[in-house]
Amino acid sequence: MGCGTSKVLPEPTRDVQLDLVKKVEPYTGRDDIYKCFIKDHCKIKAGSPSPPQHANSYPGNHLPANLSQPEPCKNKVAKYCAKFDTRVTAKYDIKALIGRGSFSHVVRVEHRATKQPYAIKMIETKYREGREVCESELSVLRRVRHTNIIQLIEVFETQDCVYMVMELATGGELFDRIIAKGSFTERDATRVLQMVLDGVKYLHMLGITHRDLKPENLLYYHPGTDSKIMITDFGLASAWKKGDDCLMKTTCGTPEYIAPEILVRKPYTNSVDMWALGVISYILLSGTMPFEDDNRTRLYRQILKGKYSYSGEPWPSVSNLAKDFIDRLLAVDPSDRMTALQALKHPWVVSMAASSSMKNLHRSISQNLLKRASSCCQSTKSAQSNRSTKSNKSRRVLEWELRELNLRYQQQYAG
Repeated sequence: MGCGTSKVLPEPTRDVQLDLVKKVEPYTGRDDIYKCFIKDHCKIKAGSPSPPQHANSYPGNHLPANLSQPEPCKNKVAKYCAKFDTRVTAKYDIKALIGRGSFSHVVRVEHRATKQPYAIKMIETKYREGREVCESELSVLRRVRHTNIIQLIEVFETQDCVYMVMELATGGELFDRIIAKGSFTERDATRVLQMVLDGVKYLHMLGITHRDLKPENLLYYHPGTDSKIMITDFGLASAWKKGDDCLMKTTCGTPEYIAPEILVRKPYTNSVDMWALGVISYILLSGTMPFEDDNRTRLYRQILKGKYSYSGEPWPSVSNLAKDFIDRLLAVDPSDRMTALQALKHPWVVSMAASSSMKNLHRSISQNLLKRASSCCQSTKSAQSNRSTKSNKSRRVLEWELRELNLRYQQQYAG
């Protein structure tokens, strides 16, 4: 949530299911650049121009566009450009390396004829894990065509690589835009949620569950004030066809957004996306997380109990309808959770919070967001010093945590 803690690309699946749980780690890039980013946000006032652009269809490691690209990055661009298939480079001019994963790289490109910018994700398929990631993501993206979902433009395939040409979202992350604005009201929040819910409803109608909805995966298409929101990053998405078992069992997601039924390892449905939208809605209206703890076990306990509160600013200024909307999404029992269609018909969304739409929540929300970003930045050094030890233990610790919680809460949850 604005801390640069998310992955750049979906990591390949492994034999151990628990590896799919994404660990939220402190930002590990250049501290000087990140401090400048926070400092710039603090200076932005009402009436300021559009927020910093993130030319990146895949969130994570975002830097303001006005910062020059380091020389090593330029060298990497040239390095990966040389590896690209000539059919791709004949049609697209490679401009910058956006990010990379274990079996993939993403570059910003420009169509040579139209000058339209795009993102190309190159996945190495000579490895089994790379093939699995590629097949999974393509199976989803080839089926979707919606204004609020990142669009697959075309695909180039070779013996060892697949090149996925995709839309490029240059408007930045959701919360970067909120911080940059001088005003943010419940009416603004419902407009954002309407676009996201419309995209999620479409996915669920197709039998697709995103499984990693979070603010970092909601990007503005362009920097203008009239930009649409786009859902991105389908690396963990699951798709099923009619006649197939629609229940999912894989433990995956980002810890703070994982639904209770995933933690207790119960077969689950697309309602896990609605839980994540409840978390996003809470953050959208306050700039704080409903469930947050440095200790993973305590975090999971909070989630399993559905333990959150509406204390502190700006909650006294938030309408009861908005809180009811969140409560109906953060229901521990998935059968009590609203569907995307029901959420779109909720009185708060339908009325666009008419009774409280003029209350400006911007100051409290932006202060909370920046406070959290600053806290993440301060914890970077201590996290880096413990990184090598934690990386060796993370899989075992996470597996133990989930097993313990499963044993302690499954009976209670079932009741």
